[in-house]
Amino acid sequence: MTDESDKKDKIAKLKLRRIIRDLSKKRARHTEFISVYVPTGYNIQGIIDQISSELGTARNIKTTSTRKNVTGALEKMLQTLRLYKKTPEHGLAIFTGNISEREGQTDIQVWEIEPSEDLRVKMYKCDQVFYLEPLMEQLETKIVYGLLVMDRREANLALLKGKHIIPLMKLDSMVPGKFRVGGQSAQRFARTIEGMAKDWYKKIGDKAVESFKPNEIAGLIVGGPGPTKEDFVKGDFMSTDLKKKILAVKNIGYTDEYGLKELVERSEDILKESEAMLEKKAVEKILMMLATRKELVAKGEDVVRRALEMGAVSEIIISEELEEKVFDELVDKAYETGANVITVTNKTQEGKQIESLGKVAAILRYALA
Repeated sequence: MTDESDKKDKIAKLKLRRIIRDLSKKRARHTEFISVYVPTGYNIQGIIDQISSELGTARNIKTTSTRKNVTGALEKMLQTLRLYKKTPEHGLAIFTGNISEREGQTDIQVWEIEPSEDLRVKMYKCDQVFYLEPLMEQLETKIVYGLLVMDRREANLALLKGKHIIPLMKLDSMVPGKFRVGGQSAQRFARTIEGMAKDWYKKIGDKAVESFKPNEIAGLIVGGPGPTKEDFVKGDFMSTDLKKKILAVKNIGYTDEYGLKELVERSEDILKESEAMLEKKAVEKILMMLATRKELVAKGEDVVRRALEMGAVSEIIISEELEEKVFDELVDKAYETGANVITVTNKTQEGKQIESLGKVAAILRYALA
């Protein structure tokens, strides 16, 4: 992925997170909200035909208000779908429904989302809430972890993106197992095997350095049965930068693809803590700068906007509670000027601290005049 496409993908995901948050708050009085997912490569006419059929069925709903809201949402859905000559590159998600908070009033709105990653699910759903799980899964790829399972027989390397394990490579060892030889021969064989083991560790280490770039992963988790993994981690088989990325060494029973799944299951606490730490460290940095070099901190919408326009922002921390148009504007400006963007929610202590600073704060490259 190029720097430019990576930038666009980050912007799209930040905005998607905001839309999902807003849609998740909405509730219908009855089963009246429509969610439609069109997967990558699917003929959009097939979806149009399906919604037309659902509209015919909805006209038979007995309750007048529910019938009016469902048929209105389906008609809006059809109008929107017919604007597309073909399914967008990564698929399409559309949500429609009457969001009026007053009984008897109609305010049918539509949200169209062209995701930055391929949609794999085809779905029509009518419910009291919008169905958002397929889009939420795409947000989970923000943080990437390296996974390594190993013993003296084999090793498997993979990436963890969200809930998805992406295998990278499988390595097989030439280190022999247990043997029965006595006397000096036993000592000679033992030295030979230990030498082969070190060569095996070096091979794993070289492949780990090749596969896991320290600036591209949030952390590395190592697992395996027995003491082999500890011998590997304690030894000088990986670069110092990669060793610093090790979050945990876990005892597991397998070293194949099942072992990768087991490693993830046993590391849930570490993974959650690591993700939260990104937020925590960013906010702590802002607060420390406020205490020591406050001239290099901008806080509040107006001051941060001015700093962005001057190209003075190094890193911006923005609350998802910020008004949507302002959120999108500041995020766009941040990426245009090369500023790093971190979003926080108001469900954490760090998010509440950013809210107290005006819902957005920034670390500056230089002091504003």
